[in-house]
Amino acid sequence: MPMETAAKIRYSVRVLATGLSFPEGPAFLSDGELWCVELQGNGLVRLIGDRIERFITGGSPNALVVDAKKRLWFCDSGEQSIRCFDPATGVVKTIANQVAGEPLNKPNDLAFDAQGNLVFTCPGESRREPTGYVCVLSPDRVVRKIANHLFFPNGLAFSPDGKTLIVAETYKHRLWKGKWNPETCQWTDAQPWVHVGGPIGPDGMAFDEAGNLYVAIFGTGKVQVIHPDGELGGAITLPGQNPTNCAFDPLRRLGLVVTEAEKGQLLSINVPVRGARLGNGGETWP
Repeated sequence: MPMETAAKIRYSVRVLATGLSFPEGPAFLSDGELWCVELQGNGLVRLIGDRIERFITGGSPNALVVDAKKRLWFCDSGEQSIRCFDPATGVVKTIANQVAGEPLNKPNDLAFDAQGNLVFTCPGESRREPTGYVCVLSPDRVVRKIANHLFFPNGLAFSPDGKTLIVAETYKHRLWKGKWNPETCQWTDAQPWVHVGGPIGPDGMAFDEAGNLYVAIFGTGKVQVIHPDGELGGAITLPGQNPTNCAFDPLRRLGLVVTEAEKGQLLSINVPVRGARLGNGGETWP
């Protein structure tokens, strides 16, 4: 999408649900069913028509992805673990809670690559000291760090071709960009890429199929569009100041869905583009 085109688009924003307790991690099943988490509501939420249905898992869920078997994987900063919820059975399982023999430090956001590797951020309390890190969980359930010494690593996303991984470093107000190798689970040549401002900084994000990146900028009331060359495009203004994450509806009925924490809302934005196809764990996870 050309920069001048994106900057001139008039976006309309529709409220899908309200009354949520710090919603994050919107995610769609293949049939278009929409879910998110409630960081302060101790569980997951499903949107059915214009009503919400809650599933209490305990802990503090704060991100969500879907695998090929329609199971919901989420970071749980309260339980310091990666967990998985099966809507068909109601069963919640803890998949991982340690790295190098130590507890995970408040995992925050996560994404599957095409090979079933699950990459996730662990910011802990790294707002003032660079103690945050990024991990990968492989299908053999081994967890290892792939990046260290970050100021609050937060949202992340794989490029449409799966060859690039973007990670938000919230309290430096910037995004990191590096090459991703799904065979070796290595993130190489990672460098600061785009400065997006604050006052808090970038949170969750999602790519469209053309490689434009949509980033929720917490504290600004906006979703910022970033073009493949790193240039800032148009910004989408929201009703609340604290967007936490976003995801594209694969059926294109709801456009780009954003979770917003200040007003506790799920929002739908009429974007004229299709989202990039997401990694979903394939059939590698039992």
